[in-house]
Amino acid sequence: MKNQIITYFKNLLALLCIMLVSNCDDFIDVDRPNSQLTTDTVFEDETTATAAIIDIYAQMRENGIITGRIDGLSSLLGTYADELVSFENGIYTTESFYNNSLLPSSNYVSNIWNASYSQIYAANAILEGIDDSNTLTENVKSQLQGEALFIRAFLHFHLVNTYGDIPYVATTDYVENSNVIRMPIETVYQAIISDLEVSIGLLNTQYSNSERTRPNKSTAQAFLARVYLYHGDFEEAETMTTSVINNTENYALEENIDDVFLANSMSTIWQLSPGASGANTYEAITFIFYEGPPSQVSLNENLISQFEDNDLRETHWVAEVSDGNETWYHSFKYKLDYSTGSSSENSIVMRLAEQYLIRSEARAMLGNITGSKEDLNQVRNRAGLPNTDVNSQNELIETILQERNLELFTEFGHRFFDLKRSGRLDDTLSSKSGWNTNDNLWPLPLTELVANPNLTPQNPGY
Repeated sequence: MKNQIITYFKNLLALLCIMLVSNCDDFIDVDRPNSQLTTDTVFEDETTATAAIIDIYAQMRENGIITGRIDGLSSLLGTYADELVSFENGIYTTESFYNNSLLPSSNYVSNIWNASYSQIYAANAILEGIDDSNTLTENVKSQLQGEALFIRAFLHFHLVNTYGDIPYVATTDYVENSNVIRMPIETVYQAIISDLEVSIGLLNTQYSNSERTRPNKSTAQAFLARVYLYHGDFEEAETMTTSVINNTENYALEENIDDVFLANSMSTIWQLSPGASGANTYEAITFIFYEGPPSQVSLNENLISQFEDNDLRETHWVAEVSDGNETWYHSFKYKLDYSTGSSSENSIVMRLAEQYLIRSEARAMLGNITGSKEDLNQVRNRAGLPNTDVNSQNELIETILQERNLELFTEFGHRFFDLKRSGRLDDTLSSKSGWNTNDNLWPLPLTELVANPNLTPQNPGY
């Protein structure tokens, strides 16, 4: 983890030097460790401080949990659960995720862990740098602090749901971070909730840019709604989602299902910039293929069979490839696996449909069947489907989980997390090759256990 942290700051400083050529000598001439150099120089100016936070989003796009590449959670947890079929072979591929034969030495397992903690470290560096700054305005400080806290909570949330007990890292102190201990899941959740609550109080109501690539107050509220749902705080989840759904100035479900994953979609709550002008998404490059068998992954045929007749999500978000004998399917939510004149598709991390499904589930859990069905039907109707006809609480919850399966497939591991939090992992995946109960958690990276024995014991089964 230490090498990745050093690399991060070297890359950040190089970026800032390119942006501010006339001031580059100032960075070079400061004879201090990288973290101090960043704190003392970057946070003297709004432009460089903003560049620091934007660089974290760029790192998240390129590597780790929410990258759309083959080694992000969309692909890895998709094959680990029952969304995707892997056609790869080898140690450094999705094969071991598909066969549920992960080892603590897995490169992909280590990469998710290390990239996430490197990004968390960067967020902490921003928080500390802002605290020490005497030149940034209070409005700028509040926005940047809110974003950094959001990032820290977002990453820890995915880590705790993937690895179980983990350290919640809230400092850049290398000695302290080298000896961190794993915290109980409940402790981690409380830290996540605390960070998000503070973040909501700091973030601006409006977006900092028209592309919605930097979180605003509604982004933090939407994510806190997800955290509350997973944590079983259903009243709080309903409250948070209502705040987002009622923000009709910024958000609305797209009437045309083909507009949902476009860069200017009104249903987008937070998305990642594709980077270079004219670039589109890694998701399209990862999931689209034109001939079979696929070289990487395809959609599981069992998923395809679960779509109801006339479901627009099947006809618009799934594509079929055949060689005349066999047929394969791929996610077609993003359709541009090539560069265009201007970027048309961004990687959407959070969107409004999930908020309706969160509130629907929360209301069902609270016994508000009518309100739950109203929210569920918003998503179903947008997909061209009639209102649900289920009425009992248990049937409604099952229907909502199924709707999440068909709405959120290949999006950052929602399916795996839903099966896990609802206690359905073993029943659903028991027929999958290599599956056993201990697979509800990934192993902690072997390199981390060797470097820091405080992280032991290893997760069961590994």
